[in-house]
Formats: sequence, C-alpha cells, structure tokens
Amino acid sequence: MSDGAPDDRVPIHVESLVVSRHARVALLGDPVRASEAWLVLHGYGMTARGILHWFRAAARADRLLVAPEGLSRFYQERRGLRTVGASWMTRDDRDHEIADQQGYLEAVAARWLGGRRRLEVHGFSQGVATACRWVAGTPIPIDRLVLWAGTVPPELDLGRFRSLAARDPVRLVVGRDDRLVTPAQVAADAGRLREAGVAVELREVEGGHGIDPATLAGLAG
Repeated sequence: MSDGAPDDRVPIHVESLVVSRHARVALLGDPVRASEAWLVLHGYGMTARGILHWFRAAARADRLLVAPEGLSRFYQERRGLRTVGASWMTRDDRDHEIADQQGYLEAVAARWLGGRRRLEVHGFSQGVATACRWVAGTPIPIDRLVLWAGTVPPELDLGRFRSLAARDPVRLVVGRDDRLVTPAQVAADAGRLREAGVAVELREVEGGHGIDPATLAGLAG
C-alpha cells in the first residue's frame, strides 16, 4: 500500500451521542382551562398540524388536543407537490429511536398533560405503535386508548394494558377498504390483546386509511 492510501482493514466504529433539539407540538384548545386532554399521534409522512385538522371535530371548550410531531422530517412527493412529512422512527438504530420517542413523549406529558381530570391517547397508522409503546411504559394513568388504522408492536407485553382496559376497552378502528393496514391485521391484534386478558372493542368502518368521522364524533361526546 502506498503512503496516504486508505486502509480498508480499519473498521468504522459508530457510537451514539445524546443531543438536545427542538421538537414541534401542535395544540388545539386552551392549555390553561382544559380539564381533559387527548394526546394525538400522527401517521407516517404527516405533521402535527395535519393530524389535528383530522381531529378538529373533537375540539371542545374543556378539552386540549396535543399532537407532538415525529422527530424525523423528510421531503416527499404527493400529488405532484413536494411537501414535508414526519416519521416516528425507522428500523435503523431501533432501540435508541424508541428510547428517544419515549423520553420525548414524557416531556410532552409533563408540560401539557399532567393534572388533567381525564387523559386519552389516540394513535393513527404509524402513531399506533408509538402510542402503544408510550402507554405501556408511562406511569401516567390513561383513561382511554384508541388505535386508528395501525398495528400493535409485536414485542410489547400486552398484559400492561389490562388496568387501562378495566376502565375502558382498548378501541381498535379500521376501514374495510384500508389497503395499508388491513382489517385482518387489526383483527389479529384484537385477538392477541384478548388472549392477554385485555378488554377490546374492534370496529370496522366504511372507507380506507383515515379517521372515521362518525366514530370520532361518538368518542368525542
């Protein structure tokens, strides 16, 4: 080997470094006066503001909707337009991604969710896995968990949802024409939860991959 030439025998070593960064959180409602809160977790390629547009029908004077945005943003092409979307995680460096996600949501909870009379968690699509992981790991009492058009992470101890479901069944909602997350996948998750002793309410609705207005209206009260 000539002097100055790269030596392919030297391994590349990758380490992790914890850093501070800014995260974006969208709010719908009055953080001071609201007696209850909904934590709303968006799907892949969405934004915090975008998911709250879908949940606007749930807004009430005494309810605060809190939508954190995934920490990974990227450009995407949609209908010929270049837009910015966000993601909660990828399979790369998975354990650190999940740890960052949990810490982020605990910080959101400490700032906007604590001290409320009632707390619901709603996850849509990719946000379903994020919601399940946070609910399973947080010490904060959750009054209702609603999983829209997404799947439950296979590695979770589903028994952690029993105390939550004793107050209100875990709600799973999926569109009959959903091609991204099929009714069969969601039904399989419902079966897994029931086998773990978790009360479940499974609802198939008309439509595809989205939030069903009638179901949302019923939950919003």
